[in-house]
Amino acid sequence: MDTTVMIEKHPQIKDLMAEQPIVWRNPDYGESAELPLTRADIFDAVVRWERFAPFLAVAFPETAAMNGVIESPLLKLQHMQPAWEAINHQSLAGQLYLKADSQLPISGSIKSRGGIYEVLKFAEQVAMTHTDLTYMDDYSVLATPKYHDLFAQYGVIVASTGNLALSVGIMAATFGFKTTVYMSHDARQWKKDKLRANGVTVEELNTDFSSVIPVARAAAAKDPHTHFVDDEGSRDLFLGYAVAGVRLQHQLKTQGIPLDDQHPVVVYLPAGVGGSPSGVAFGLKMIMGDAIYPVFCEPTHVPSVTLGMMTKLNEKIAVQDIGLDGLTAADGLAVSRPSRLAGKIMRTLLLGTATFEDNELYKYLTKLLDTEQVMVEPSAAAGFTAIAPITNQFPELAGKNVTHIVWATGGDMMPESERQLDYDLGRKLLLAVEGE
Repeated sequence: MDTTVMIEKHPQIKDLMAEQPIVWRNPDYGESAELPLTRADIFDAVVRWERFAPFLAVAFPETAAMNGVIESPLLKLQHMQPAWEAINHQSLAGQLYLKADSQLPISGSIKSRGGIYEVLKFAEQVAMTHTDLTYMDDYSVLATPKYHDLFAQYGVIVASTGNLALSVGIMAATFGFKTTVYMSHDARQWKKDKLRANGVTVEELNTDFSSVIPVARAAAAKDPHTHFVDDEGSRDLFLGYAVAGVRLQHQLKTQGIPLDDQHPVVVYLPAGVGGSPSGVAFGLKMIMGDAIYPVFCEPTHVPSVTLGMMTKLNEKIAVQDIGLDGLTAADGLAVSRPSRLAGKIMRTLLLGTATFEDNELYKYLTKLLDTEQVMVEPSAAAGFTAIAPITNQFPELAGKNVTHIVWATGGDMMPESERQLDYDLGRKLLLAVEGE
């Protein structure tokens, strides 16, 4: 692949190659496009979640208080906002919120949306094929030994750097599926330990995520009773994430947060393979329209979605093709090649992207804990890094009527030892800056 030709067409690739933080403005944003999925598909997913709520309330008692609904709070960051301003040496005129997917039940990350949803859909298909289950039944019956024995004849396989493995692995094992997770070298040890403790088989490969997926896909293809959860192109994963658009619309209303042309909302989503942020962004745009602006945030060493969308090569280009190493402390974002769906569906729906240096993540996660007593994993703090570059690049999104929502994608299941290490690094980096 000739990078000289690419740089001529897309000069920002030179900055990407130099690992410089950039803002990429999507030139196709707002254009009309034929999309492969619709609002009706989102509502089909909404109803499936509702059918499974009685099962989830029984199988996961922590969801019982919400009647089996898996959703995260939208938190106003009253104390974090001045801390953000101090780090960035600029004021933020609008309001700052955190969509705390780090607190989602069952697997403590955004992957609770897509990963769990895809497993629920597979379980429903198996049950309806082999039993007299109907759509109007109380799905809590799926938690009985009869169904556990049925599901034990089937398998689920997924490849993951971490959080998708937790959501798919915990959910599939709970149903009784033979569950195998293939993990790349970026995966944290505690995530592997958690999966094994839940009865999941973990296959570790000393390679990056993009190389793990074909191995997992081939393993699943050998058994007709095994379902492969494809993080690079699954329609069901995508729609599980898209339900967030329906849920956030309701939260904005109940919390009195206006959304219209005079009161835009900007949503900052960390992106790895791009499936979960694309699914969420698709849901936001389909449900709430023009006044909501999705932005993706990626590490300077792994700007895979930015590169794919900028060049329009999407999944046909990897960050190694422009000389990047694909390594980042944000393990959930360590994906060198983007999803087959991400760039294509996001082509007219994504405002743009912003890339960041890893150290910035630690500063924000430390300040978030200090000011709001909310702990997130490094990749989940990515949204904070994008606010300044995006508002500087898009002055119309810098006013006092703008609401900024940082999507915190994971962190609740982190062991205390990991949290302490991340926090201490952030504290050290902040002290270095404050001491200058």
